[in-house]
Amino acid sequence: MVERVSNAHGDVEEVANVHEVVNTGPIRVPGGLRIKRAELAEKLLGSWPEIRRSARELAAKPEIQRIEGQSMDEHRARVFGQLKLLVEDGQVLRAFPKRLGGDEDAGGNIAGFEELVLADPSLQIKSGVQWGLFGAAVLHLGTQKHHDAFLPGIMSLEVPGAFAMTEIGHGSDVASIATTATYDAATQEFVINTPFKGAWKEFLGNAAKDGIAAVVFAQLITQGVNHGVHAFYVPIRDEQGQFLPGIGGEDDGLKGGLNGIDNGRLHFTDVRIPRDNLLNRYGDVAPDGTYSSPIASPGRRFFTMLGTLVQGRVSLDGAATTASALGLTIAIRYADQRRQFTAGSDTDEEVLLDYQRHQRRLLPRLAQTYAQTFAHDKLLRQFDEVFSGRADTDDDRQDLETLAAALKPLSTWHALDTLQECREACGGAGFMNANRFTSLRADLDVYVTFEGDNNVLLQLVAKRLLSDYSGKFRKADAGALARYVVGQAADRAYHGSGLRTLAQTLGDFGSTARSVGQLRETRVQRELLTDRVESMIAEIGQKLRHASKLSKADAAALFNSQQNALIEAARAHGELLQWEAFTEGLESIVDADTRRVITWLRDLFGLSLLERHLEWYLINGRLSGQRAQAVTAYIDRLVARLRPYAVELVDAFGFAPEHVRAPIATDGERQRQEEARAYYAALRESGEAPVDEKVLRDREKAAKKRQIA
Repeated sequence: MVERVSNAHGDVEEVANVHEVVNTGPIRVPGGLRIKRAELAEKLLGSWPEIRRSARELAAKPEIQRIEGQSMDEHRARVFGQLKLLVEDGQVLRAFPKRLGGDEDAGGNIAGFEELVLADPSLQIKSGVQWGLFGAAVLHLGTQKHHDAFLPGIMSLEVPGAFAMTEIGHGSDVASIATTATYDAATQEFVINTPFKGAWKEFLGNAAKDGIAAVVFAQLITQGVNHGVHAFYVPIRDEQGQFLPGIGGEDDGLKGGLNGIDNGRLHFTDVRIPRDNLLNRYGDVAPDGTYSSPIASPGRRFFTMLGTLVQGRVSLDGAATTASALGLTIAIRYADQRRQFTAGSDTDEEVLLDYQRHQRRLLPRLAQTYAQTFAHDKLLRQFDEVFSGRADTDDDRQDLETLAAALKPLSTWHALDTLQECREACGGAGFMNANRFTSLRADLDVYVTFEGDNNVLLQLVAKRLLSDYSGKFRKADAGALARYVVGQAADRAYHGSGLRTLAQTLGDFGSTARSVGQLRETRVQRELLTDRVESMIAEIGQKLRHASKLSKADAAALFNSQQNALIEAARAHGELLQWEAFTEGLESIVDADTRRVITWLRDLFGLSLLERHLEWYLINGRLSGQRAQAVTAYIDRLVARLRPYAVELVDAFGFAPEHVRAPIATDGERQRQEEARAYYAALRESGEAPVDEKVLRDREKAAKKRQIA
């Protein structure tokens, strides 16, 4: 049975009962919809379309691209040579001062940098080490004297460098690094030491071979006082490539991916550098050893210094999203051509993308990639606002850091999940190195742990959410807090402001079809996703409300008991941010047909989030069991509805053949399939086709039955 209802977008449609089989074939919309690909492609390019196009032109050049199958040494040499080509092109220098040859375009610089992942992730990350970490540390943590002294060599690649923050014993906990920089007033020098092996600097790009200098992060000690982590410019090799006195290191060797980068370790024993080599924008030491800083609080000073380097997380969010889009482009193009099994015909095999399961595997991931694309552009615009100085308050910087920490984990995890699913969806062809899934996934694997381990980043987001929550009630009395808790238990305040509880609404309507219609409404999706975040944070906040009254050990134990819940709440917050960005993006689309298709894609993303977390919605009474079934039923219908537009939706990412470089994403498979179908059709037409054994037996059985009759 089906029921005709009017959906949230004004379409009259038939909706199957959730207990019936949902149509698995592609649903062709009567009359069809035509996606205006040019408009959609422009939206997906974001706020710096021309810069992205220019960067893609660069990434399309063979001399910039990876050669699959190279040895580690060959790959390293090729990537270092490609850095020189990037210098000649000039695009990677956009963020630097105009007086030194840059454009002072922070957002445009990141937009262009992200596109290098299409050429080779190793090239993208090694260029990020040179100009986005090493160079950016000098730019943002140093002052004009450092810019004039060090940036020209960094920009020209005359001085390849390393970003020496992470230690073997301390990764994400930068505040606890053990390397020291002790000021000697008698010589006006800092003395750099790694006191034990756990303090060695580790996983540093350019450290094993190419780097001749490094920005070293160390505990600044002067006049017997430790003023916390600061950054120092330290030469590490001479003109012959040999370590300078007091400096040693090791090559990290072959890694699980990104083998075009010479990662290594560095250690320091009584290495002396001039006082002026302290990058002193946020903390300085006078010749007599007196320390001064424009930021009085050591904690705030530390987070301000690290916040200036947030661009690493921003760029990884964008690069991971681009890699997901590339993987889906390959897999969906292949699935639209490859045929397997004669499910609905005695002669013709079915196209893979016509199978419901294949749609379920790829299209929700496509929807999330679209959401991430729009969310990343918002993040990049906010980054540009802060680093251009147009919006550079403490709150602006904190908001940027929180947004980057929320989005980078989701996009990098999604990239690994998507590339793996795309690989499997392409069968053995997906495992061939030439089709790029295996190398892309290997290269992007480390994205989830560098520039901040994803779980640690989400914990930072959760702490910010908790801080905002507690701020609402800092001056509230016990009665106000109790009333809020009661409101939470009663399905949140919004249910009393125009929208009744969803379970009651379902009971009123009494039909799955109408309940599906409501779940498609933008308002309802927003409220359900927002409700989950706010309810989770409120519950955690209530459990932690007495932490300030406990001993340090007991408070730490209490917080630890909620750590998993905190991370899940932060993840829900990030998903909400992506959904909001997707909704904002689709509302800016002018063409009606394109907007309708993208609305279906947004609905698929929103309902997929609900389906992913159905357990929470059911346990907490936000959805009834029948409505939960309606979520899944409508997702099945949405993927079928979107199937005819799948290829157009990935083509809108705008990747040229030079970017895709996967044989299975060309028309080769289609040609093979058409050749095979033509061969069998001609064979059947000729009358010379052999009779299938099963068909022959069926004929013999039928003949015997006729004889008996």
